[in-house]
Amino acid sequence: MLNRRNMIRTSHYRWVIAGLIFFITLVNFIDRSAISFVIGQLKAEFHFTDTEFGLILSAFGLGYVLLTAFGGWLVDKWGTRIIWPLAAISWSFCVGLLGIATGFWGFVGLRFLLGITEGPHFPAMTRSVSDWLPPQERARALSLGLVAIPLSSVIGAPITAYLVADFGWRIMFMAITVVGIIWAIVWYMFFRDKPQDCKYVSESERKWIGNDKQIQKEKTSPIDWRFLLTHPALIANNAAYFAFGYMLFFATLWLPGYFLSQHGLNLKSVGWYLTIPWLIGALFLKAGGIISDWLYKKTGSSRIARSHVIWSSQLLAAVCFVALGFTSSLGGSLILLSLGLGFGLMPQPAFFSINIDVAKERSGSSQGITSSCLSLAGIIAPVLTGWLIDLTGNYQAAFLLLGGLTGMSVLTVIFFHHPDRKWSTA
Repeated sequence: MLNRRNMIRTSHYRWVIAGLIFFITLVNFIDRSAISFVIGQLKAEFHFTDTEFGLILSAFGLGYVLLTAFGGWLVDKWGTRIIWPLAAISWSFCVGLLGIATGFWGFVGLRFLLGITEGPHFPAMTRSVSDWLPPQERARALSLGLVAIPLSSVIGAPITAYLVADFGWRIMFMAITVVGIIWAIVWYMFFRDKPQDCKYVSESERKWIGNDKQIQKEKTSPIDWRFLLTHPALIANNAAYFAFGYMLFFATLWLPGYFLSQHGLNLKSVGWYLTIPWLIGALFLKAGGIISDWLYKKTGSSRIARSHVIWSSQLLAAVCFVALGFTSSLGGSLILLSLGLGFGLMPQPAFFSINIDVAKERSGSSQGITSSCLSLAGIIAPVLTGWLIDLTGNYQAAFLLLGGLTGMSVLTVIFFHHPDRKWSTA
């Protein structure tokens, strides 16, 4: 009876791993977006313009782009058990040091280092899911991890806003730094790069997780960079993911300022109002993973299960963002923003799944390239948004640009995103 209970207890250990991935992604995005809640304080104390604040935010993307692709290679080379905890500890220290920054270049330098240290995060997530989950469960597992992105604002926005309002921005940065370090210790203790080496995995589970032959042979085969950089579906995926990244950086870094300046809310109210669109985004993102896996199970087609989910949801998001540019009421803005973020976040599990479907042997490296495109968006979106706000005095142009970029990604996916087609670099 005891052995049977132990098998039941450990037969779903892969979902414990997925839960740990969810938690560190939650921490990761609270850490990177916390600075958005101190826009007013930093502008008042250091006399930053919106353009200068945008440059500070963009410094993260510059550091991020330098290590995402290389971080994917590190993950494939050394494994997520080592690389991910080292990254989490490093970025946690960078966040804490923001609490003692004293000027423009100090913030720029620390945000740059934060971007570098967070670079391996998404490649590590993709590689872990690739090794631990079978194809029919990967989008759901990815959606569990990725749903932490909107939930980081649902949970983090009120907490961060209250910390800043009651204790000041320096204490806020120092207070949130410890969580990532604790996770790093737990991950190293309970995770193994190969599920077969983990004592908590049952015999029944060992038979079918992490047993993809193409994945198992990758340790002895070199990375085919030409394949990763020239496969049409991966190129289209990366181009569309740039638009997704632009939306994500815009939303996580500038929405608090939008509600503060355009709707006259105080900081604590902003923290609570932001929970609404981000909670809707979390629900839509999770639904996207479930729908994508259901379609894959029914059809076996990545084009149907991934591509169609991506372009259809991004089309609806683009419509919402364009309409948001012409909306001035708080209620209308909340509705359109919630739907825009919801449909915009919905295809993220499908974006990640493409890297596993197409580049199984080197999903970490492939995801690193994809995340580099998000990093480029992280450089452009913050500073361009700040410049547009300084230029126009409002957010209308910023929302219209966001809608236009999202619409362009729809056309890219419709015409060029065909992951089921065979592709040879020979």
